[in-house]
Amino acid sequence: MSQAKGNVLVAPGGGPTHVINQSAVGVILEARKHAQVGSIYGALRGVSGIVNEDFIDLTDVAEDKLEKISYTPSSGLLSTRDKPDAAYCERMFKVMKAHDIRYFFYIGGNDSSDTVRIVGEHAKAANHELHAIHIPKTIDNDLAENDHCPGFGSAARFVASAFVGAGLDNRALGGIYIGIVMGRHAGFLTAASAMANTYEDDGPHLIYLPERAFDPERFADDVQRVYDEHGRCIVAISEGVSDKDGNPIMSTLKDMGADAHGNVQLSGTGALGDLISDTIKTGLGLKRVRADTFGYLQRSFIGCLSDTDAKEAREVAMAGVRAALVDGAETGSMTIKRTELDYAVNYELVDIAKVAGLTRHMEDEFINEDGNGVTQAFRDYCLPLVGSDFPEHYRFEAPAVAKKLG
Repeated sequence: MSQAKGNVLVAPGGGPTHVINQSAVGVILEARKHAQVGSIYGALRGVSGIVNEDFIDLTDVAEDKLEKISYTPSSGLLSTRDKPDAAYCERMFKVMKAHDIRYFFYIGGNDSSDTVRIVGEHAKAANHELHAIHIPKTIDNDLAENDHCPGFGSAARFVASAFVGAGLDNRALGGIYIGIVMGRHAGFLTAASAMANTYEDDGPHLIYLPERAFDPERFADDVQRVYDEHGRCIVAISEGVSDKDGNPIMSTLKDMGADAHGNVQLSGTGALGDLISDTIKTGLGLKRVRADTFGYLQRSFIGCLSDTDAKEAREVAMAGVRAALVDGAETGSMTIKRTELDYAVNYELVDIAKVAGLTRHMEDEFINEDGNGVTQAFRDYCLPLVGSDFPEHYRFEAPAVAKKLG
């Protein structure tokens, strides 16, 4: 057990998800169980809230209130895209020392895990006793060492549900429908659209992921083939699809700008959807073409929660607290490991260097040979993550009435 007595600080970083608050509440409830903890603080807007001393005291928030917050989407503690450098970390340490913070839990994705690495290294160099633990979070599902990440299951549920609805609409009126889904380097979320497929001719009929080069000419051929077969076509495309040289299709349109971590903005407009639609209209001469960019809707859509996602987001955070307060871990990243094919998981702390700043991509076994769809292996992988009560849809299945007028 860690002998360090002091206060706990929890903060989120990066894009909101449906279950960040589950993880934050998990940290609070687990920290309350340990005698060496004094107060429990939340930093508003992540690391920027630390340097600005924007803390709220969560020590005595009523448990029934915490439970209500835990099922509220997005981040109750707000968030940030700041990436700390040495000077930033020095200011953080001064604030942490002033508030006697000895345990720091940062909820986030790739960039946030790198923040924990940087903070941990500077804490050691500054001789500041600090236990810094990264709690996983990302709808992109692209954290190394994890089978899957909190936030993905609920976002996947939304994407799959949206494609169910779009598919039913498309079946009624025909035409081409394109959904642009978040996913910069990894296609997991776009691939989740395949969970909408119940009947043999259900969409999405075509799925394009960042893991495979996007060829506009081959894309047009794929769409034409599906349209000829079904009289309609539903397409799911990751915002990060790139050409054969690795250049994002989106970046060929115009300078989209970049954030503090160097990430090019890909989903701020409907430009990619417009580009793809125009490719079909001009190349194939098809008129009824529609494109939607899902954008922020994927991250915090209330009423589209995966029960699996909520449960694991809290449990992995609680495991992170125990790693620091019981096992005495100084730093590391909590991970989710799948242990059984019929679905069970373990939570493990791994070396932060194995996660920080790295990106996991979809496994080859999850992508079909043509690079325009997913396999049954992916559907089996994703099924438990979207939740136990994923909605089903049905069709009229009845005999046709014989025509009397020819």
